[in-house]
Amino acid sequence: MCNELLLILSLILIYTCVVLFYRFLGKSGLYCWTVLATIAANIEVLIIVNAFGMEQTLGNILFASTFLVTDILSEVEGKRAANKAVLIGILTSGVFILISQSWMLYTPNTSDWASPAIASVFSNTPRLMLSSIIVYAIVQAFDVFAYHAIWARTTKRCNDSRKFLWLRNNGSTLVSQFFNTFLYTFAAFWGVYEFRTLINIVFSSYVIFIFTSLLDTPAVYMARTLSPNINVNLEETSQKIT
Repeated sequence: MCNELLLILSLILIYTCVVLFYRFLGKSGLYCWTVLATIAANIEVLIIVNAFGMEQTLGNILFASTFLVTDILSEVEGKRAANKAVLIGILTSGVFILISQSWMLYTPNTSDWASPAIASVFSNTPRLMLSSIIVYAIVQAFDVFAYHAIWARTTKRCNDSRKFLWLRNNGSTLVSQFFNTFLYTFAAFWGVYEFRTLINIVFSSYVIFIFTSLLDTPAVYMARTLSPNINVNLEETSQKIT
């Protein structure tokens, strides 16, 4: 199966899972997804593939799903819930660094076959995860801020807090993803890859993030439809603005 088709199928599967986690588990499900995506994306990012004529790392779609999570939480559960998801992601990354690095301290049994492979994969984990923690904290906090800033602006302009969901969703995410792509690529891979490769990764990753950001809009609308709290959140938003 070609890489392009795998990426498309991954996007559909991952975004569908986010909505299903919210549908059956509520905001707790989105917090669980944040933990899963944060760990898996930071492992998957080690893999570089060619797809759609570009050189790119994996993990882009999984990481994009964390922005989908904060946008859904901002829309249907409120700013505090979205910021809690950001905090969960930061704590998850920090704890995973400690756990994964503790594996290297053990002396393997003579019949062990997995330790060399694990050491190879996770030898760069501290740098990647520390870069991820710092960049994640910056861009996710900005994403939540921008989402609510755009929401307040559009609500004040048209006096309807339900309108322009597509604008606050895409506007906040596209700007945040640009900062994320640039900062994370250079923080995590400077000195590992050539400068030209880093620029290619930034360009290809952001192109992917443009599409993943635009394509997550139906998932946000669907989550808003499924939420029992949406009317309360919209009312609170309107009261804060007025």
